[in-house]
Amino acid sequence: MAGQTILEAKNIYKSFSGVPVLQDVHFEVKAGEVHALMGENGAGKSTLIKIITGVYSKDEGQIYWEGQPVEINTYQDCQKLGVACIYQELSVIPPLTVAQNVFLGREPRKGKIIDYKKMNEMTQELIDKYQFPLKPTTVVENLGIGQRQLIEILKGLSQNSKLLIMDEPTASLSGKEAEMLFKIIQTLRSEGVSIIYISHRLEEVYMLSDRLTILRDGKNAAVLEKDEIIPAKVIETMIGKVVDESAGSKKMLHSDENAEVRLDVRNLTDKTDRYRNISFQVHRGEILGLGGLIGAGRTEVVRAIFGVDKAESGEVYLDGEKLECYPKASIKNGIGFVPEDRRNQGFIPLLSTTRNVALTNYDIVEKKGRAISDASELEMSKRAIEAIDIRPNDPDKQVGVMSGGNQQKVVLGKWLMRDLKLLIVDEPTAGIDVGAKDEIYGILEDLAKQGVAVIVVTSDLQELLRVSHRILVMRKGDIVKEFKNVEVTQSMVLAAGQGVEEEA
Repeated sequence: MAGQTILEAKNIYKSFSGVPVLQDVHFEVKAGEVHALMGENGAGKSTLIKIITGVYSKDEGQIYWEGQPVEINTYQDCQKLGVACIYQELSVIPPLTVAQNVFLGREPRKGKIIDYKKMNEMTQELIDKYQFPLKPTTVVENLGIGQRQLIEILKGLSQNSKLLIMDEPTASLSGKEAEMLFKIIQTLRSEGVSIIYISHRLEEVYMLSDRLTILRDGKNAAVLEKDEIIPAKVIETMIGKVVDESAGSKKMLHSDENAEVRLDVRNLTDKTDRYRNISFQVHRGEILGLGGLIGAGRTEVVRAIFGVDKAESGEVYLDGEKLECYPKASIKNGIGFVPEDRRNQGFIPLLSTTRNVALTNYDIVEKKGRAISDASELEMSKRAIEAIDIRPNDPDKQVGVMSGGNQQKVVLGKWLMRDLKLLIVDEPTAGIDVGAKDEIYGILEDLAKQGVAVIVVTSDLQELLRVSHRILVMRKGDIVKEFKNVEVTQSMVLAAGQGVEEEA
């Protein structure tokens, strides 16, 4: 069986409103191989996967499973074939336990009653087999994004599938969690399981994949064998230009300590002990990077500063004035916030680009009497589209059907319409291709040059070094290390986050 084609999508064509998004695309996966799928945001990757999994119907073409033509019209159809998809957008249900999420819709039963004991035991067996840091009975709403991603992976593994589709599986994982996933992938491959691996992280594709298909503008750009997967060649094929992704392994930090203090955080403490006595300053025109492992408290701190969550004690000052930490006051005072979970917290999927851009800006949108001016709202949307190159450049496009990168651009773009003093960005480029990453880095750097203070929370060490003027590292709720005006490497930041001292 190994080496035989298990899935083939042939001559696939798909359009939306007459605009083609896939044209004569061919894609195949062999039994027991890791086949990577890459392309810029909007290249058609997600559309192809949604056709394979029955979310979208194809306009033309044929799908073959183990050599036989099949019709996949629903996700249940692909599950029956032996295909499971781990989507980038999390589908876990927060009020349920880990076990309930893993076996949702497939619960073991005693007669008509769910056998919770058996379900917990089955989940524990999976957790033990793959050594995940989870407990079957933990309620998911008490877990971070990285651990929720692990639950998605467990759901896929629980189905004993012949083909696993992984869409940006490490986007929210810490380095340790990602290494755990890589070992699982190697094990599954040795057991004959096929994997479609979608990622924008070239180092992962280079390390894991047996073959790589690259899409560009909805068409096949290349199919590369393992020895042909050379990062520079891949990037050039994807976007037609060379982007130096190796930059950032080492950097000399430069922070102007004489610049005016824009944000002053004093002794911020969480009532559930997720962070304690957090104190730091951010200067005007400075990009402060917050590093550390997932669960270190970084996201919780920035959410408290913006006011999404309330700290038990501590004070926050903006330009010397004490800040009341709740979102309405933060927005009014010139603070923008791009959350970690963009799909559930950053935008409303069914609304257009125009409406999403306006969501945080209705206080500055022109009005006709008591009514919002549609023309002013549309004009603001067009400015955001142009400022950040949102694709498609259609103000009426629903944001929920855009690629992940363009969704993130919408979330970021709405804040660019305001007179910002401070922008907080949590995981700014998770699931975004290298070309779009450079664009977002450029936007953050331009904001800093204009005097905006920027806080960047990221688990990507290369990104942390790439954008930061100064770096704070958190571990278990405390700030444990500051890097400023020194040469710093990824390993130094990682060592600090793990509680290991490595000399500069």
